[in-house]
Amino acid sequence: MKYKKICLILAAAMMMSSVAGCADDKKDSKPDSQAEVTTQPAVTEDIPQYDDYKLLFNDEFSGQGLDTDIWDYDPHEPGWTNNELQEYTTSEENVFLRDGKLVLKAIRTEDSSGKDYYTSGKIKSQNKKDFKYGKVVVSAKVPEGQGLWPAIWMMPTDEGFYGQWPKCGEIDIMEVLGSDVATAYGTVHYGEPHAEQQGTYKLENGTFAGDFHEYSVEWEPGEMRWYIDGNLFKTVNDWFSAVEGEDDKPYPAPFNQNFFVQLNLAVGGTWPGNPDETTDFNKAEFEVDYVRVYQKDSYDENVTKPEKEYRKALEDGNFIYNGDFSEDESLDDDTNWKFLLFENGAGTASIKDNMLTIESTNAGDVDYSVQLVQPEIPMIKGKKYKLTFDAYADEERDIIVCVSAPTNGWVRYLKDTTQKITTDMQTYTFEFEMTGKDDPNGRLEFNLGHRGSTAAFHLTNVRIEEIS
Repeated sequence: MKYKKICLILAAAMMMSSVAGCADDKKDSKPDSQAEVTTQPAVTEDIPQYDDYKLLFNDEFSGQGLDTDIWDYDPHEPGWTNNELQEYTTSEENVFLRDGKLVLKAIRTEDSSGKDYYTSGKIKSQNKKDFKYGKVVVSAKVPEGQGLWPAIWMMPTDEGFYGQWPKCGEIDIMEVLGSDVATAYGTVHYGEPHAEQQGTYKLENGTFAGDFHEYSVEWEPGEMRWYIDGNLFKTVNDWFSAVEGEDDKPYPAPFNQNFFVQLNLAVGGTWPGNPDETTDFNKAEFEVDYVRVYQKDSYDENVTKPEKEYRKALEDGNFIYNGDFSEDESLDDDTNWKFLLFENGAGTASIKDNMLTIESTNAGDVDYSVQLVQPEIPMIKGKKYKLTFDAYADEERDIIVCVSAPTNGWVRYLKDTTQKITTDMQTYTFEFEMTGKDDPNGRLEFNLGHRGSTAAFHLTNVRIEEIS
């Protein structure tokens, strides 16, 4: 399940947001061919059809109880994965149907020592509705509250085929943090070392807790696409599976085998943090209106992995584009600079007179709550780099600077470095050596969240260059 951020997400959180227990034994047989589902889908006129797709199976949750031809309960003890607090149970208090919807409910009680104890619900279609390639569509409404963590995700039926997580692969269709219910994440995990790619979708109006929204992934040989309410927000076509010290498995491994769907509501954990006094467990319900899985008649599995493209340095050797802010570019798109807000961070960023200024109105709850980034910086193993920038603040304050790996497990090529910014314009310099696997998508980050200050930050002349 999750791992997510973006540096958005902390590196440790991203690296741990997986499911535990993938076996690490390897097999020589080929992954199963496209799966056949033995029971017929419940087709009605209300279920939309898609070009080239046929309905493989679905659950509209219109019965009296959980359909055990599709789902199994998935009980686990607290701490099973991601340092989560809940026990997943088979109790009808945690998993039940109400008004044509599945409800996964988190409950807080006390253990024998008087400490908070949490139970919740998790279901999976493993060994009942497994399939290779398709379109998964889920309508759901998430709960709001610190420490609540709903997810719609997929894991391989034979978790040991390519080895222990993350080599086995994982597809996260949707994750939302109860502390930030206007933002949803779609993520894919794979590889050794752990790598991931993640997209975010932020609502301009309303929240994912305020109404039902439709979450979808289209999974094909060599490509996955994530949608929310029909809006494409992430496409991935470059992944790998490998064992340390061995060659990569033939592409598109590990996503060329049967997977299954699962739904759960976690409590606490490395990424969302634990519940607090503001968390209302009377409303801690993850509601699912329907799950629909479609599949094409056939798929062309003769695909090749795209060649990596590495950004070229500018004529002066700078890998940062628009580092002097001579162009008044958009800070909302994915070209060059991007300004991001998470976890109650609030503020604005603007470019004027060769200067970028960030004015925060709320520092937020995490370091990346207020964040400026530039991705697609090539990081080559064995190279040494120098980062420089000129900056000042309206009042003396701290920021955190790093070069991260958003598609390589959120490791840090330049470690998170706290830097005091004075009221006088100064040049700040950092040197680091790249020791990991070549990565075309290093990301420079300026993190201004959760630093005890909302003083305006002014930045210019940003450079990353190779040094001998």
